[in-house]
Amino acid sequence: MDGLAPFRPSRYRSIFISDIHLGTRGCKADYLLDFLKNTDCETLYLVGDIFDGWRLKKNWYWPQAHNDVVQKLLRKVRKGMRLVYVPGNHDEVLRGYLGMHFGGVEVMKEVIHETADGRRMLVIHGDEFDGIVKYARWLALLGDWAYVTMLHVNTWFNFFRRKLGFGYWSLSAYLKHRVKNAVQFICSFEDAVVAEARRHGADGVICGHIHLAEMRMIDGILYVNDGDWVESCTALVEHMDGRLEILPWAELRAFPMLEPASVVAA
Repeated sequence: MDGLAPFRPSRYRSIFISDIHLGTRGCKADYLLDFLKNTDCETLYLVGDIFDGWRLKKNWYWPQAHNDVVQKLLRKVRKGMRLVYVPGNHDEVLRGYLGMHFGGVEVMKEVIHETADGRRMLVIHGDEFDGIVKYARWLALLGDWAYVTMLHVNTWFNFFRRKLGFGYWSLSAYLKHRVKNAVQFICSFEDAVVAEARRHGADGVICGHIHLAEMRMIDGILYVNDGDWVESCTALVEHMDGRLEILPWAELRAFPMLEPASVVAA
């Protein structure tokens, strides 16, 4: 990709990424590859929904860029990086292999990560605390279909907005916010995962699932969501001193998030 914003390759103590959704057209695999090429770490956590088994069962979609992401991760493992895979609901098939190692990849239901400054962080995907997924799977599947549709509509909508001189507006984020408000009386995702961190005696929680990168204190517990690689293209990194930071990779690299996939240059 030409005209990228300059970025000096960086090494971190740990990196956390989730909700890549390999196997879907919404996955920004090329952007993730750029991230993986420009960063290195001692431990990388895959925090669920790395591939999308729900969509792949319905329609097989696996372009070369998606295979390249897998190969890049495995090459990093061969070079000595520790890779921990915490499955989510979309790649839940791997929950049948918890505690096992595959080519150096550790599959775990959850894990406590200790930062360089001594904080204990519970790492989970978080879907088990989503009331919609837990108590009404059929509604979750409907929501998955609706979300994919909205992503497609949103891409073209913003393409034409930009042609008319308007800025970016996320229809899918707006709808998610509205739906979240509507079902808050059923389940508060953030409060639920924070309560789980407290139950584990942890200082904080690192999760994914809701595609909304955020880091804030909730009732004395640090809540961190590492975002996704469908809309925001964000990752959580731990610096060598233990400091945590959310990297908005698409923004840092000035990637064109607005064009439909067929318009973006290879």
